[in-house]
Amino acid sequence: MKIIRFITDGKEKTGLIEDFNIIELGCSVVEALNVKNIDKFKKNSSYPLENIKIKAPVLPSKVVCVGLNYQDHAAELNMDLPEEPVIFLKPPTTIIGHQDHIIYPYSSHQVDYEAEMGIIISKKAKNIKENNAREFIGGYTIINDVTARDLQKKDGQWTRAKSFDTFAPIGPVIETQMNPDNQNIFLKLNGEIKQDSNTKNMIFEVEELLEFISHIMTLNPGDIIATGTPPGVGSLQPGDRIETGVEDIGVLKNQIIRP
Repeated sequence: MKIIRFITDGKEKTGLIEDFNIIELGCSVVEALNVKNIDKFKKNSSYPLENIKIKAPVLPSKVVCVGLNYQDHAAELNMDLPEEPVIFLKPPTTIIGHQDHIIYPYSSHQVDYEAEMGIIISKKAKNIKENNAREFIGGYTIINDVTARDLQKKDGQWTRAKSFDTFAPIGPVIETQMNPDNQNIFLKLNGEIKQDSNTKNMIFEVEELLEFISHIMTLNPGDIIATGTPPGVGSLQPGDRIETGVEDIGVLKNQIIRP
Protein backbone atom coordinates (compact mmCIF):
# COMPACT_ATOMS: atom_id res chain seq x y z
CA MET A 1 0.00 0.00 0.00
CA LYS A 2 1.02 3.58 -0.63
CA ILE A 3 0.98 5.96 2.35
CA ILE A 4 0.97 9.69 1.66
CA ARG A 5 1.14 12.91 3.68
CA PHE A 6 -0.80 15.75 2.10
CA ILE A 7 -2.51 19.09 2.61
CA THR A 8 -6.09 19.90 1.68
CA ASP A 9 -8.26 22.79 2.84
CA GLY A 10 -5.25 24.11 4.74
CA LYS A 11 -4.97 20.99 6.90
CA GLU A 12 -2.23 18.37 6.95
CA LYS A 13 -3.47 14.80 6.70
CA THR A 14 -2.30 11.21 6.30
CA GLY A 15 -3.76 9.15 3.49
CA LEU A 16 -3.79 5.86 1.63
CA ILE A 17 -3.80 5.88 -2.17
CA GLU A 18 -6.48 3.65 -3.69
CA ASP A 19 -7.64 3.84 -7.33
CA PHE A 20 -6.10 7.29 -7.90
CA ASN A 21 -7.91 8.69 -4.87
CA ILE A 22 -6.62 9.37 -1.38
CA ILE A 23 -8.51 7.78 1.50
CA GLU A 24 -7.96 9.87 4.61
CA LEU A 25 -6.51 8.06 7.63
CA GLY A 26 -7.11 9.06 11.22
CA CYS A 27 -3.51 8.49 12.28
CA SER A 28 0.03 9.69 11.71
CA VAL A 29 2.25 8.26 8.98
CA VAL A 30 4.35 6.35 11.53
CA GLU A 31 1.22 4.87 13.08
CA ALA A 32 0.04 3.81 9.63
CA LEU A 33 3.38 2.05 9.04
CA ASN A 34 3.07 0.03 12.24
CA VAL A 35 -0.60 -0.97 12.27
CA LYS A 36 -1.56 -4.48 11.18
CA ASN A 37 -5.06 -3.53 10.00
CA ILE A 38 -5.07 -0.17 8.25
CA ASP A 39 -8.83 -0.36 7.66
CA LYS A 40 -9.57 0.68 11.24
CA PHE A 41 -7.99 4.08 10.54
CA LYS A 42 -9.86 4.75 7.30
CA LYS A 43 -12.23 7.70 7.33
CA ASN A 44 -15.15 8.39 5.03
CA SER A 45 -13.28 11.29 3.40
CA SER A 46 -11.52 10.80 0.06
CA TYR A 47 -9.79 13.25 -2.28
CA PRO A 48 -8.72 13.15 -5.94
CA LEU A 49 -4.93 13.25 -6.26
CA GLU A 50 -5.08 16.37 -8.42
CA ASN A 51 -6.83 18.34 -5.68
CA ILE A 52 -4.21 18.01 -2.95
CA LYS A 53 -0.69 19.20 -2.16
CA ILE A 54 1.68 16.30 -1.57
CA LYS A 55 4.11 16.77 1.32
CA ALA A 56 7.31 14.89 2.16
CA PRO A 57 5.98 11.57 3.54
CA VAL A 58 7.98 11.81 6.79
CA LEU A 59 9.90 14.39 8.79
CA PRO A 60 12.91 12.40 9.97
CA SER A 61 15.25 13.21 12.83
CA LYS A 62 18.07 12.38 10.40
CA VAL A 63 18.78 11.07 6.92
CA VAL A 64 21.54 8.47 6.88
CA CYS A 65 23.09 8.18 3.42
CA VAL A 66 25.25 5.43 1.97
CA GLY A 67 28.06 6.29 -0.42
CA LEU A 68 29.14 4.04 -3.32
CA ASN A 69 26.62 1.23 -2.96
CA TYR A 70 26.09 0.15 -6.58
CA GLN A 71 28.42 -2.25 -8.33
CA ASP A 72 27.81 -0.58 -11.70
CA HIS A 73 28.55 2.84 -10.18
CA ALA A 74 31.84 1.56 -8.74
CA ALA A 75 32.72 0.14 -12.17
CA GLU A 76 31.87 3.49 -13.79
CA LEU A 77 34.27 5.23 -11.39
CA ASN A 78 36.89 2.45 -11.65
CA MET A 79 36.80 2.06 -7.87
CA ASP A 80 37.18 -1.02 -5.69
CA LEU A 81 34.06 -2.23 -3.89
CA PRO A 82 33.98 -1.07 -0.25
CA GLU A 83 34.38 -3.69 2.47
CA GLU A 84 31.73 -2.02 4.61
CA PRO A 85 29.21 0.78 4.02
CA VAL A 86 30.48 4.35 3.91
CA ILE A 87 27.86 6.55 5.57
CA PHE A 88 27.19 10.24 6.11
CA LEU A 89 24.28 12.36 7.36
CA LYS A 90 21.97 14.95 5.89
CA PRO A 91 20.10 17.19 8.37
CA PRO A 92 16.29 17.16 8.43
CA THR A 93 16.27 20.74 7.11
CA THR A 94 17.30 19.35 3.70
CA ILE A 95 13.92 17.64 3.32
CA ILE A 96 11.42 18.80 0.70
CA GLY A 97 8.59 16.98 -1.07
CA HIS A 98 7.13 16.19 -4.45
CA GLN A 99 6.93 19.22 -6.79
CA ASP A 100 8.91 21.38 -4.33
CA HIS A 101 11.84 23.44 -5.60
CA ILE A 102 15.49 22.57 -5.09
CA ILE A 103 17.39 25.80 -4.45
CA TYR A 104 20.72 26.17 -6.25
CA PRO A 105 23.04 27.89 -3.72
CA TYR A 106 25.14 30.84 -4.87
CA SER A 107 28.19 29.39 -3.10
CA SER A 108 28.29 26.40 -5.46
CA HIS A 109 28.98 26.11 -9.19
CA GLN A 110 28.36 22.36 -9.55
CA VAL A 111 25.21 20.87 -8.07
CA ASP A 112 24.62 17.19 -8.88
CA TYR A 113 21.64 14.83 -8.73
CA GLU A 114 21.79 11.34 -7.20
CA ALA A 115 18.72 9.08 -7.53
CA GLU A 116 18.27 6.73 -4.57
CA MET A 117 15.80 4.39 -2.91
CA GLY A 118 15.09 5.33 0.70
CA ILE A 119 14.29 3.02 3.62
CA ILE A 120 11.73 4.37 6.10
CA ILE A 121 12.24 3.24 9.71
CA SER A 122 8.96 2.37 11.46
CA LYS A 123 10.12 1.84 15.06
CA LYS A 124 13.15 2.53 17.21
CA ALA A 125 16.08 0.42 15.99
CA LYS A 126 19.33 -0.16 17.87
CA ASN A 127 21.83 -3.02 17.49
CA ILE A 128 19.52 -5.07 15.30
CA LYS A 129 20.49 -8.10 13.23
CA GLU A 130 20.03 -8.76 9.52
CA ASN A 131 17.60 -11.58 10.14
CA ASN A 132 15.05 -9.33 11.86
CA ALA A 133 15.80 -6.07 10.05
CA ARG A 134 12.52 -6.09 8.09
CA GLU A 135 10.60 -5.75 11.40
CA PHE A 136 11.95 -2.20 11.65
CA ILE A 137 11.25 -1.15 8.05
CA GLY A 138 7.90 0.54 7.50
CA GLY A 139 8.36 0.96 3.77
CA TYR A 140 10.36 2.59 1.01
CA THR A 141 10.42 5.94 -0.73
CA ILE A 142 12.45 7.87 -3.31
CA ILE A 143 15.18 10.34 -2.42
CA ASN A 144 17.42 12.58 -4.49
CA ASP A 145 20.72 13.09 -2.65
CA VAL A 146 21.46 16.52 -4.14
CA THR A 147 25.13 17.44 -3.71
CA ALA A 148 27.26 20.55 -4.22
CA ARG A 149 30.06 18.55 -5.82
CA ASP A 150 32.57 21.37 -6.08
CA LEU A 151 32.24 22.08 -2.35
CA GLN A 152 32.55 18.39 -1.55
CA LYS A 153 35.88 18.29 -3.37
CA LYS A 154 37.02 21.60 -1.88
CA ASP A 155 36.21 20.69 1.72
CA GLY A 156 37.59 17.14 1.64
CA GLN A 157 34.52 16.01 3.62
CA TRP A 158 30.85 15.99 2.79
CA THR A 159 28.87 17.92 5.38
CA ARG A 160 28.53 21.30 3.68
CA ALA A 161 28.05 19.83 0.20
CA LYS A 162 25.18 17.59 1.30
CA SER A 163 23.44 19.84 3.83
CA PHE A 164 21.97 22.84 2.02
CA ASP A 165 18.28 23.40 2.62
CA THR A 166 16.18 21.57 -0.06
CA PHE A 167 18.99 19.09 -0.86
CA ALA A 168 16.91 16.01 0.01
CA PRO A 169 13.70 15.77 -1.99
CA ILE A 170 11.76 12.68 -0.87
CA GLY A 171 8.46 11.06 -1.79
CA PRO A 172 5.96 11.19 -3.22
CA VAL A 173 4.73 8.24 -1.12
CA ILE A 174 5.90 5.40 1.12
CA GLU A 175 5.35 1.98 -0.47
CA THR A 176 4.93 -0.63 2.26
CA GLN A 177 4.69 -3.77 0.11
CA MET A 178 7.51 -4.24 -2.35
CA ASN A 179 10.72 -6.18 -2.88
CA PRO A 180 13.56 -3.67 -2.37
CA ASP A 181 16.14 -6.06 -3.83
CA ASN A 182 14.85 -5.90 -7.41
CA GLN A 183 13.57 -2.45 -8.28
CA ASN A 184 14.31 -0.49 -11.44
CA ILE A 185 15.64 2.93 -10.48
CA PHE A 186 16.06 5.87 -12.84
CA LEU A 187 16.45 9.63 -13.12
CA LYS A 188 15.31 11.84 -15.97
CA LEU A 189 16.71 15.33 -16.45
CA ASN A 190 14.47 17.52 -18.62
CA GLY A 191 12.88 14.33 -19.98
CA GLU A 192 16.17 12.57 -20.82
CA ILE A 193 17.24 9.42 -18.97
CA LYS A 194 20.48 10.01 -17.08
CA GLN A 195 20.46 7.19 -14.51
CA ASP A 196 19.04 3.72 -15.20
CA SER A 197 19.82 0.70 -13.03
CA ASN A 198 18.28 -1.79 -10.61
CA THR A 199 18.59 -2.19 -6.84
CA LYS A 200 19.81 -5.76 -7.39
CA ASN A 201 23.13 -4.07 -8.22
CA MET A 202 23.47 -2.71 -4.67
CA ILE A 203 26.62 -3.86 -2.88
CA PHE A 204 24.98 -3.86 0.57
CA GLU A 205 21.32 -4.89 0.75
CA VAL A 206 18.80 -3.21 3.02
CA GLU A 207 19.19 -5.73 5.88
CA GLU A 208 22.97 -5.32 5.89
CA LEU A 209 22.64 -1.55 5.95
CA LEU A 210 20.17 -1.59 8.82
CA GLU A 211 22.36 -3.84 10.94
CA PHE A 212 25.50 -1.80 10.23
CA ILE A 213 23.92 1.62 10.87
CA SER A 214 21.92 0.59 13.95
CA HIS A 215 25.13 -0.57 15.61
CA ILE A 216 26.46 2.98 15.23
CA MET A 217 23.42 5.12 16.02
CA THR A 218 19.85 4.71 17.16
CA LEU A 219 17.36 4.97 14.31
CA ASN A 220 14.09 6.65 15.23
CA PRO A 221 10.64 6.14 13.70
CA GLY A 222 10.47 8.16 10.50
CA ASP A 223 14.23 8.22 9.93
CA ILE A 224 15.43 7.57 6.38
CA ILE A 225 18.32 5.50 5.06
CA ALA A 226 19.29 6.56 1.52
CA THR A 227 20.74 3.43 -0.06
CA GLY A 228 23.19 4.90 -2.59
CA THR A 229 23.01 5.99 -6.21
CA PRO A 230 23.57 4.09 -9.48
CA PRO A 231 25.83 5.28 -12.32
CA GLY A 232 25.09 8.35 -14.40
CA VAL A 233 25.37 11.07 -11.75
CA GLY A 234 25.56 14.50 -13.35
CA SER A 235 25.05 18.20 -12.88
CA LEU A 236 21.99 20.43 -12.64
CA GLN A 237 21.27 23.98 -13.74
CA PRO A 238 18.60 26.45 -12.58
CA GLY A 239 15.40 25.73 -14.47
CA ASP A 240 16.10 22.01 -14.85
CA ARG A 241 13.27 19.57 -14.16
CA ILE A 242 14.04 16.25 -12.50
CA GLU A 243 12.03 13.03 -12.38
CA THR A 244 13.42 10.44 -9.96
CA GLY A 245 11.77 7.04 -10.11
CA VAL A 246 11.71 3.68 -8.35
CA GLU A 247 9.61 1.02 -10.06
CA ASP A 248 7.01 0.14 -7.41
CA ILE A 249 7.00 3.52 -5.64
CA GLY A 250 6.40 6.04 -8.41
CA VAL A 251 8.09 9.22 -9.60
CA LEU A 252 9.35 12.16 -7.54
CA LYS A 253 9.33 15.45 -9.47
CA ASN A 254 11.26 18.61 -8.63
CA GLN A 255 12.63 21.72 -10.32
CA ILE A 256 15.88 23.64 -9.72
CA ILE A 257 15.68 27.36 -9.02
CA ARG A 258 17.92 30.17 -7.84
CA PRO A 259 16.91 31.73 -4.49
